[in-house]
Amino acid sequence: MKKYGVEFIVGIFVLIGTAALAYLAIDIGGLSGGEDDSYPLVARFDSSSGLKEGAHIEIAGVRVGQVRSIVLDSDSFESVVTMLIDEGIALPEDSMASIRTAGIIGDRFIKVSPGGAEEVLAANDEILETESAISIEELVSKYIFEE
Repeated sequence: MKKYGVEFIVGIFVLIGTAALAYLAIDIGGLSGGEDDSYPLVARFDSSSGLKEGAHIEIAGVRVGQVRSIVLDSDSFESVVTMLIDEGIALPEDSMASIRTAGIIGDRFIKVSPGGAEEVLAANDEILETESAISIEELVSKYIFEE
């Protein structure tokens, strides 16, 4: 009888450990249940180098959404980024989106700086003011080869 008690406790421990690992995998992986509580916005960048689908969108250091897709506009040769913004966030029409790096060699994310306009962006609207990622290689080559 004592043997079954120990096996039962070990089984419960294994189940709790498996559930904890599954939760951490989902949480760290950034998976979400759906897109019902967000709305899409579009921004065009000259370069979105290093930015990936699923990257975070921040306002004042707070995560307010994520990048849904990144495609190339074959007419203008610009990077078109579709973002999902959390439903309670009303961004002014003159907001600015810029691609930033978390830390020195961290992942890229989009920083949104809200403007002061009274009109707000609706679903599928475009953020017109954008700032592409800063390329360290381009800065170094300009400095070295500048005369």
